[in-house]
Amino acid sequence: MASSTLLPSLLSPLPTLTQRRTPNHHFFFRRKPLPLVTASSLGNPPPRTKTKTGSGSGSWVSPDWLTALARSLSPRDDSGIPVANAKLEDVSDLLGGALFLPLFKWMLEYGPIYRLAAGPRNFVVVSDPAIAKHVLRSYGTKYAKGLVSEVSQFLFGSGFAIAEDSLWTIYLLRKIIPRQIKAEKAVTIIRKTVEELITKCKEIVEAEDEQIDGEEYVNESDPSVLRFLLASREEVGSVQLRDDLLSMLVAGHETTGSVLTWTLYLLSKDSSTLIKAQQEVDEVLQGRLPRYEDVKELKYLMRCINESMRLYPHPPVLIRRAQVADILPGDYKVNAGQDIMISVYNIHRSPQVWDRAEEFLPERFDLEGPVPNETNTDFRFIPFSGGPRKCVGDQFALLEAIVALAIFLQHMDFRLVPDQNITMTTGATIHTVNGLYMTLSPREVQHDCAFL
Repeated sequence: MASSTLLPSLLSPLPTLTQRRTPNHHFFFRRKPLPLVTASSLGNPPPRTKTKTGSGSGSWVSPDWLTALARSLSPRDDSGIPVANAKLEDVSDLLGGALFLPLFKWMLEYGPIYRLAAGPRNFVVVSDPAIAKHVLRSYGTKYAKGLVSEVSQFLFGSGFAIAEDSLWTIYLLRKIIPRQIKAEKAVTIIRKTVEELITKCKEIVEAEDEQIDGEEYVNESDPSVLRFLLASREEVGSVQLRDDLLSMLVAGHETTGSVLTWTLYLLSKDSSTLIKAQQEVDEVLQGRLPRYEDVKELKYLMRCINESMRLYPHPPVLIRRAQVADILPGDYKVNAGQDIMISVYNIHRSPQVWDRAEEFLPERFDLEGPVPNETNTDFRFIPFSGGPRKCVGDQFALLEAIVALAIFLQHMDFRLVPDQNITMTTGATIHTVNGLYMTLSPREVQHDCAFL
């Protein structure tokens, strides 16, 4: 019997989840739901988060007033960059909602580059591949991670994913905002747990009198991530090991789970694409589990994942800070210290960059061509960023996603539960507010199928 299931945000590895039977015999996972999609495969506009507007709003801050104030306090602007005027109805998405949705709206209104006031700071929002290429490739010489590194440093420490020369910690806000207090307690528990794990592992190593060799860790019977990190540097402290492990924990699991969730959502909205993907899985795998050499043969399935990452990139924005004054492509000027927000979501959905940009079309990427990346698309497709600070785990993430998706399609049929209110919010990935429910049923594994 089919069951309606809330897809978990971390599909690989699958966690142990508590199920509860409801009166209608549906099941749901008792955990916070995963990020999910906005655009349907039929080209409909992405669903918007619901915001309260009008005279009854409890907000005393007018974005128009905020923009005017920021202009008056800023030095004369000769950058050539237009300034976006935020409206009151955009506040909810800007402050904790689906940040990328108003950014997309303003791109359509102001063009591929504009300035957005945000309190004491202002951001230059970039939705142009050429400018994104310039900024991302200039990391370390003209640009640094800036604001995103500061916030991530507070959450995860100075792991390799966010390490910068200067580090910063928030003191005041985390003491007065209830949600921040709760988050800080959760982060403290995670840090403590990882530190205890490191201590125990070090004790085991010392007890066995093992000599860790950077060239030999891959040949050990247990080539763990921690062993790799210990072997990768001569002197390393427990704090740095903790930070690196936390970076891997977040970057290596939540993003892959989000990609899988949105891919399943898109496939559930397009039955012909789903059937084609399942036929390829059946033809290549012949009823067995996937092997490494099968991955290169699952070409259409890989394009489904690529197209899902185009429509729902993780993260949807990248932030860099200018270390020196610079002139961007198009003759736009930025000053030292300027925060630049590269909207990956905008670039991936811009009608100036992609034909039929809002549609789910895996065939837009040539099946016989290379797997799309920032280089062979000239930064039109940047789900893993680009330049010196490109995601170090991009190939593993794709491998992990395609293997998990192939196994799922091989064994399960699924349908989107109708009449759901699918709304989004922004975190490290694109999340759904209320989760994503699908009706699942076992699928008989097919053999000797011809892939159409």
